[in-house]
Amino acid sequence: MTDPRIDKLADLLVNYSVEVQPKQRVLIHGEFGGEPLLAAVYKKCLQVGAYPFVVPYTHDWLESIIRYASPDQYGPVYAPYRQMYETYDARVRILGDLNTKELSQFDPDKVAAFHSVIGRDLRIVLDREAKGEMKWVAGLFPTNAYAQDANMTLSDYEDFVYNACLPDPDDPVGYWRKVEARQDKAIAWLKGKKQVHVTAPGTDLTLSIEGRPFINCACKVNVPDGEVFTSPVENSANGYVHFTYPTLYEGFEVSNVRLEFKDGKVVKASADKNENFLIKKLDTDPGARFLGEFAIGTNERIDRFTGQILFDEKISGSFHLAVGHGYPESLTENDSAIHWDMICDLRKGGAITVDGQLFYKNGKFMVDF
Repeated sequence: MTDPRIDKLADLLVNYSVEVQPKQRVLIHGEFGGEPLLAAVYKKCLQVGAYPFVVPYTHDWLESIIRYASPDQYGPVYAPYRQMYETYDARVRILGDLNTKELSQFDPDKVAAFHSVIGRDLRIVLDREAKGEMKWVAGLFPTNAYAQDANMTLSDYEDFVYNACLPDPDDPVGYWRKVEARQDKAIAWLKGKKQVHVTAPGTDLTLSIEGRPFINCACKVNVPDGEVFTSPVENSANGYVHFTYPTLYEGFEVSNVRLEFKDGKVVKASADKNENFLIKKLDTDPGARFLGEFAIGTNERIDRFTGQILFDEKISGSFHLAVGHGYPESLTENDSAIHWDMICDLRKGGAITVDGQLFYKNGKFMVDF
């Protein structure tokens, strides 16, 4: 019997997140493991009266590209997606990996070359979204691969996923509107502030948010959601940060990442695992060593690390930084082919001070909204 939560999640994605309208062209794409959710989203779009197009990736599509294609084929192979990004009205991306480590055996340079093509073309989506020309959302269908990364059984992981996305299954839209209203209060408090100071075990970092708006994330672009973010002033980060959790990027797991910043730039980087990969990615282009994002996670249903960034960056009581490009709506000036999120837990001895006032401590807001 089909899990009824799949239909409810599809409804949230289509009718709340991207607000699909009649006659809109909607791209629905994702890995083969997410087929039940891909199908449910397709059905919802048809019921609205839209014109959906589904592109399910075969189980070995990415492996085959890296194994058999030459780098000069990457652009032409991905060109149909670029054309849809340029012309479609909405995009629904469903993560449904059956193997999250499949690329770790390949030459990192080849993997990076293909991901740079994907990243370049995704900038089209971000730019069109900022102009109000396109809406998009990313969601996840629970697979055994994700459950294994999270050290859970599949049934436990399913419960975790749906609890994070649909905390109130009877009124998911109402729930996320309440989250949006609560986060609006935090953003209003932050408006006009200038200097952020973050401390935690192994972390002492300052950065400027002057003139940069915070963005309220409440299931309009990511499902699940629960964060507020901005783009720091590019030359402002100084100090060091130790990221609590491992991070998976382009199929490579990097653990115990430590970055040191001077005048906005990463001047020193180390990791216990795959340090060479970390440094190589930071050398992708000039913007890769500067910050594109500073964010605070607020989703109380996400209380543990699972190895899936869509969820982990929303952990309540954490903050994360992204090296590389930022988002146009937060007025970033940093451009890069990468956007790599890394997470630091603040629940045990962490604090955020804003313009000298304690804003956040041990995973909790310390100011009245």
